[in-house]
Amino acid sequence: MHLAILVTNTDKSSFAAQHPLDGEKFTRLIHLARPDWQTTAFQIHEGHLPRDLDTFDGALITGSPASTRSGLPWIAPLLELIQQIETARLPLFGACFGHQAIALALGGGVETNPNGWVHGLIPNQMRARPAWAQQLPADFNLYGSHSEYVAQLPAQARESATSTGLNAGFYIGNHIWTSQHHPEMSPEFITALTREMREDLGPERYAQAQDSLSQPADQAAFAESLARFYEQAQ
Repeated sequence: MHLAILVTNTDKSSFAAQHPLDGEKFTRLIHLARPDWQTTAFQIHEGHLPRDLDTFDGALITGSPASTRSGLPWIAPLLELIQQIETARLPLFGACFGHQAIALALGGGVETNPNGWVHGLIPNQMRARPAWAQQLPADFNLYGSHSEYVAQLPAQARESATSTGLNAGFYIGNHIWTSQHHPEMSPEFITALTREMREDLGPERYAQAQDSLSQPADQAAFAESLARFYEQAQ
């Protein structure tokens, strides 16, 4: 299996330079379940789109500190690419920004999260279980960090999970699946990111995030579900 990782992370800070980049993080996630699979990363935020998606068995879109609603020049081409992927029925997964971009591209809507920043280990509640997600418990935990959310699903989408009372994932047929959260993040990375974002989060949310990190994420179970998602779509 060969997957295209569509990198949308615009962070060029010294913090980002000290940690694995998103292409590596998502490759590690995939290799938790399928160590022999190949990945190729494309820096979408720099205008580097794959020339021929037919050479890949699937694609995934990463998270980003950028907003899908920002009007940055690379976002419109990404939304067009998502529409092409959906038409071709190439299996596509989106995390956080990727989740929101897929929703926007296919007719959904994104808004500012009314709860403010959501950060740390986030409880998710399964609402509709797709066939490939049998490994995930009905209540599962993933690391997350976001201040926007999918307020309106695409017409053809079915909600797969909620968290903090809002949408946390959806799927379309057997070829699109998303999560509002970050299954690729390691405990070390989310711990460092939480410290980095201390001022943005404020004292109360920072303390809540720190407390949440005492428990593990369901990363391995999610990785297995993600691998099965790509396998069943072939």
